[in-house]
Amino acid sequence: MTTLSAQTLGSLDPRVAVPAYDRAAVRPGIVHFGVGAFHRSHEAMFVDRLLAAGAEGWGITGVGTLASDAAMLDALSAQDELYTLVTTAPDGVVEARVVGSITRYLLAPEQPEAVLDALRDPATRIVSLTITEGGYGINDATGAFEPRDAATLADLDGLAGGAVPESALGFVVAGLRERRDTGAVPFTVMSCDNIQGNGHVARAAVLAFAERVEPALADWIGSAVSFPNSMVDRITPVTTDASRQRVADEFGIEDRWPVLSESFVQWVLEDSFTAGRPAFEEVGVQVVSDVEPYELMKLRLLNASHQAMSYLGLLSGAEYVHEVCRDRLFADFLLGYMHDEARPTLAPVPGVDLDEYSAELMRRFGSEAIKDTLMRQIVDGSDRIPKFLLPVVRAQLASGGEIERSVLVLAAWSRFLEGVADDGSALSPVDKRLDELRAAVAGEADAPGSFLDYAPVFGDLGSDARLRAAFVEARALLAARGARGALEALAAR
Repeated sequence: MTTLSAQTLGSLDPRVAVPAYDRAAVRPGIVHFGVGAFHRSHEAMFVDRLLAAGAEGWGITGVGTLASDAAMLDALSAQDELYTLVTTAPDGVVEARVVGSITRYLLAPEQPEAVLDALRDPATRIVSLTITEGGYGINDATGAFEPRDAATLADLDGLAGGAVPESALGFVVAGLRERRDTGAVPFTVMSCDNIQGNGHVARAAVLAFAERVEPALADWIGSAVSFPNSMVDRITPVTTDASRQRVADEFGIEDRWPVLSESFVQWVLEDSFTAGRPAFEEVGVQVVSDVEPYELMKLRLLNASHQAMSYLGLLSGAEYVHEVCRDRLFADFLLGYMHDEARPTLAPVPGVDLDEYSAELMRRFGSEAIKDTLMRQIVDGSDRIPKFLLPVVRAQLASGGEIERSVLVLAAWSRFLEGVADDGSALSPVDKRLDELRAAVAGEADAPGSFLDYAPVFGDLGSDARLRAAFVEARALLAARGARGALEALAAR
């Protein structure tokens, strides 16, 4: 067994690719907030490819803003910021590489000035974010900036008075203020979160934050800073002890925090950068002028399908994504959703055959090696449902198209929130709005359909008579026949 570090790279299993570039010569160019599994399987991997191609000025300084991120600091520090990325293809082919693009990791609660120094540094040309769908504080129904987390709220009060920031948004705004005040070129703010128009969302959040701190700063950011949109895709489960053991057993590497993901990866990135960018297109990134067709395809087919399979799957007693996607009843339901409800809402996607894309999704979902859990897909469903599924519902209602599968998913979500599976076993929803959601579901007992009146998620959708009637029918079907029975009834129509 070899403990991963810079000194042991030469003694690793020869099947494991290692950085061939001189990491000591790599200069920082990117500061990234939110160094989780997805970032390390995606952006950091692409940057590793760049560094291998000779782009020395684009190393990553990772930043954790939560006290719980101390575990990541400990893991990466012990391994010279190296980690193992293991990918598995649907046909079972496994590849492993050690990624070296993260050259420093900072824990903001303990090192706030070091984070600010990194943001001040003119060498930092991109600040990227994976802070989750809810991390931007944008109300999905209204588009207004309504942050809920304590760190962002504290920064809104404190930053104007010169307090040290705590939140990712606070650091971004403070860093841009420093760049303005010193006359330095501002960095690009690059969201890598699974949100439609993620660059627009990041811009709205940063501008609204800055407006409350200093209106003139917001004006400057609005005119001087780029917020490119992007579409990101790679299924990456959270790292578990089983993940660590697999890396140890298969490759002889003792890695405190490896990353296991599928082999498929995609990044479509808008070519809009304030202070230059690396040659992303040379390492597999699709750099385009308009990301929207690609992101809508991904959000409404892949991400919405995760919602579609997960609530129904969990109600039926399943645990893993591959379980439901290898079940013909569920697979037909998902393909029906993609073909009859999601795809009619999409414009043509340059260079993409949507039939093949949908088939590829089912192959990816069915890969047992990934062992992705249904529960992972639906954490904070009140953030995900409005971004992934409800745009399909709105578009189909407007056009008179089919909505029965989407509505069954909404009904299954409401049943899931009640916390009981079809066999009577307990379910444990995780959602920052859980108390409010459960209160909304409880109202169904006296007023069927009233769950749709929960405005933070549904906005004005609850007033649509067709949707409301279909939702009431779907909930009744689930109550009478369970998830599998409801799918069977749908298939028989």
